[in-house]
Formats: sequence, C-alpha cells, structure tokens
Amino acid sequence: MRLPGRRLGRWGCVVVLLLFSGVCCAAPVAGAISAYLALQTGLQDAGGIADGGTAADIPARMLAAYKKAAVQVGKYRPTCQGMRWPVLAGIAKVESNHAIGRHVAAGGDIRPKIYGVLLNGSGAGQNTTVFPDTDGGKWDGTASGERAVGPFQFLPSTWEGVGEDANGDKTADPHNADDAALGAAVYLCGRGRDLTKRAQLEAAILQYNHSGEYVANVLGWIDQYTAAAKDPDLKNVPGRVRTVIEAALSQRGVPYSWGGGNASGTSYGICCSPSGKSGTDIKGFDCSGLTVYAYAKVGIRLPRTAAAQAGAGRRIPASLGTGALKVGDLVFYADAPGRDATIYHVGIYLGSGQMINAPRPGAVVRLDAVNAMSGYAGGTRLL
Repeated sequence: MRLPGRRLGRWGCVVVLLLFSGVCCAAPVAGAISAYLALQTGLQDAGGIADGGTAADIPARMLAAYKKAAVQVGKYRPTCQGMRWPVLAGIAKVESNHAIGRHVAAGGDIRPKIYGVLLNGSGAGQNTTVFPDTDGGKWDGTASGERAVGPFQFLPSTWEGVGEDANGDKTADPHNADDAALGAAVYLCGRGRDLTKRAQLEAAILQYNHSGEYVANVLGWIDQYTAAAKDPDLKNVPGRVRTVIEAALSQRGVPYSWGGGNASGTSYGICCSPSGKSGTDIKGFDCSGLTVYAYAKVGIRLPRTAAAQAGAGRRIPASLGTGALKVGDLVFYADAPGRDATIYHVGIYLGSGQMINAPRPGAVVRLDAVNAMSGYAGGTRLL
C-alpha cells in the first residue's frame, strides 16, 4: 500500500518565564504522518507535528466520506464486522492528513490530486525498491513508474483490486473521497475480518503497511477519534463535578493558544512554543489554562502550570493505573513519571477512558483517550 513512515518529534514539558510561570502542551503519542507524503506536501508544522485529533479537526466532507464508507462496506464485504469511521479516519490521518489543503467537491473529487513520490528506488520517502508502472499513468499521472495516490494513498495496482464506486458516478476513482474511503474499508475488511477484535484490527492495518511503527501510529489516531465520537455520560455525576465537566466541554472546538486561558475564559496567549508557535494572535486555551477555567466555575483557584496543579489536591499515584481515576480528576503526563517537576500536560478525566483537554498548538479543545499521550503520571482529586 505505502512505505513505512518516519516518527516525528513530540512536544515535551516547557516552563517559560514569560508573563507567568509556565504553560503546557503535548502531541499525541502517535504523532507521525506519511514520510513520502510529507516530503511531497509539507503537512507537518515547524515542530514536525501533524494537526489533528478529533472529528473537529477533520474536514466535514472527508468525515462524511468515512461515515458513508463504514455503512456501504457491508454490501461488498458482508461478513466483515466492526468497520467504523474512526478506523478509516485513522488511516487517512496518517496517509494524507485528511486531504487538508485540497478542495473536496460536493461529489467527493479532490483537487489538486494527491500523489506520493515516484517509487523508483531513489530513496525519496525512504523507498529503495523499484515499483514498475501498472496503470500507464491512469491514476498516478505517470507511466514511468508507480506512485501512491489519493487521500488513502493506494498504489494503482492495489486500487484495481479493491476500488469501488461509492458516489454513483460509475467510476471508482482513488482521487474521490467517497470512492477512496470505501476502497480502504473493503481492503481493511479483507475476506471478513472482525475489526472489533484488537488483534484483527492490528492485522488489517499491518496489511495496509507492513510496519509496526505505522500500526501503532494509526491505532493511536483510531483511539483518539473513537474517544472523540463519544459524548460522556454525566447522568450520575455529582453537581460540582458536573459543573466543572460541563464548563470544559462547552469549550470544545476552541483553538489551542500557547499561554492562553484563565479563570474568566479564553485569552490571547504568548510567544513561543518549542516549535516557534505563538499564541499572541490566538484567543483560546492551553492545557492548564482550560483546567484553571473549568475549576474556577466551582470556586477552586488552581495554579497556572500543569506541574503545580499536581500538588493542588489529593494525589492519585500513577502506580494505581487509570482505573483509580474518577470523573473530574485532573490527569497528568510527564517526561519522567514519578517526578512531578517534569509534568508536561494536564487534562480533565471524563470517565470511560476519556479526558477533555487542550492538547497543543494547531489543535482545539477536544476529547481524547487517556492513553493517547505518553508518560501517564497519575491524577489529582479536587472534589
């Protein structure tokens, strides 16, 4: 399908002596994108981190294609179980960053078309194997070799075996969002996988790209999108905790701002993040700014930094695991778990393995899986 990607850098804890003691941010644990596609399109930001994380970060037309394909695939692979839009979104995130930067027409056609590098063994995109042309340039625009195409980065030879017409125009086109998403669903389903079983989901992704790093990367995004697709159940949540959670949830979609946010709400941030991202022109929250705001709604005044917030309530050791967390707890991540001074991120636990947080520059306040970030460092209970 495509070549193994390279892992890109991740954000760490940063303490800056500007305006106030510090701010926080973090990248998803699986923060990489397709190596050869990155070379072609420059999707990563200055710090090497791809945008994304929840449905709010997926262009609406692309999300519609993923949801449509998850339903349609039953017609072509009736014995397949467990195909969900987050599975397709996880693949497309890594392969093309959801075609962000391209125009997606109402009918699904993507322009300009997305091409990977020519797979001629030159070493570009880590490719050292020659892939001879199989389509005469029909899909990849060149008869001098093979290159991956479309938002799901199919090789033309693979597309010929799985391509389906999803939008009714009588053409199965890998450069069409609907067709490409359905083709990916067909391919991942194989001859009838049960994708609700983790082992079979991993096998399907490994078939898409035979790389353990790639599988871990895609699974990380799938877990994040799955968490984002669920609304937390607050029916049995105590009143003050519920007030905190609802305050945080009300900010979903608000942009991350390095140094932004306070007890009153969003604010312009400061300069600059490790990759040079400034919050001075962005009104929003960073991770600890969001927690300061949410807890201010019940009269709790938190310190401004994530590391300091760890000492604000009853500490829940990381050794107890995430199962010890309760709704409303602050949840922390550190470069060196056990040393609170190295905490780089904080979120608010929502239950069922979810948290709400402002993850990093380029993203928005969103729901994530608690295991979406590395270095789990326990929690703090304030209520």
